[in-house]
Amino acid sequence: MKKKTDILDKPAISRALTRVAHEIVERNKGVEDVVLVGIKTRGVPLTKRLHDKIRQIENIEVPIGELDITLYRDDLEKSTTHQDPELKETNIEVDLSGKTVILVDDVLYTGRTVRAALDAIMDIARPSQIQLGVLVDRGHRELPIRADYVGKNIPTSDKEIIVVQLDEIDNADQVSIYEK
Repeated sequence: MKKKTDILDKPAISRALTRVAHEIVERNKGVEDVVLVGIKTRGVPLTKRLHDKIRQIENIEVPIGELDITLYRDDLEKSTTHQDPELKETNIEVDLSGKTVILVDDVLYTGRTVRAALDAIMDIARPSQIQLGVLVDRGHRELPIRADYVGKNIPTSDKEIIVVQLDEIDNADQVSIYEK
């Protein structure tokens, strides 16, 4: 893979998440019945950052959770390694029934990850509403899924890959485009 362009740096990611946090508060008329759920892996630190920003805005602790969608993916049988998928722990300590769940992920692409996350959430509980927040929407949807909150829209070609790096996982905060 050849690096093509840096799209977002650390301050730009922070500004995008601040804007998304304000949009979440405004759209939901507060955050009393909101639960933020990060899709593993990079959705989890983004969820924690949104949690902190909402706390700064509203002075309220919004419950957060972590969602592993591995067993809900529709591409497991296509793996070329023929190894069992690596399961990560789902950790949601609050009852989601009747709540507004905001799924958080780093990149929205085909929509298949979000479809798997919706299935996983519905197996846990029946929220009153599920919304989607992403740092980057790159287009190329295969399913009729759209984000309610988007940090940045980055139109891409099928020959490009968006790489999100976050301090908590990658020791860097940036979003870049690479060529396949």
